[in-house]
Amino acid sequence: MIVLASKSASRRAMLEAAQIPFCTQPAHVDERAIEADLGAVPAGEVALALARAKALAVSHNAPGTLVLGSDSLVTCDGFRFDKPGTREAATEHLRFFSGKVMKLHSAAALARDGEVVWADGGLAELHVIAMSDGFIADYLEAEWPEVSGCVGVFRFEGRGVQLFEKVDGDYFTILGMPLLKVQAALRQLGVMKK
Repeated sequence: MIVLASKSASRRAMLEAAQIPFCTQPAHVDERAIEADLGAVPAGEVALALARAKALAVSHNAPGTLVLGSDSLVTCDGFRFDKPGTREAATEHLRFFSGKVMKLHSAAALARDGEVVWADGGLAELHVIAMSDGFIADYLEAEWPEVSGCVGVFRFEGRGVQLFEKVDGDYFTILGMPLLKVQAALRQLGVMKK
């Protein structure tokens, strides 16, 4: 059994669907402080650093156990976006994304006994439809507050798929974790059978 260092419903659902035994213990890390310490590094490196930090934070309290940390972030036109938090921020994010290509960086890391034993990430490009203010208002009326904790303001496995006309990338990366790469690492580490 592994420990998932996250309270994300989509990450839990992915592990459950893949029948990977796990329990959850959300990591408590200061993501903004980690990002500030990194400075101006590419978004994929930020996602990896956050995934590592989450896995390490929990692994210190779970001796001998393999801990899975994960993180996702969105960039669009050179700007990095966090979870919207408020409905007003969500509206502004969606207006900004309208008609553009959103890049979703998802990363995962596995740690044991305070040491990262594996880390990798994935990238998906999501081509956003041109959205009217009316569409955005209707979308948020249906999806709020569930998308308040979703980077990119969408749940791809639900109504959020309506935001896109084309996607390039792995489905699981879009959901928030590069699951196929995680499974490969778990096989190499002997947690899953080959």
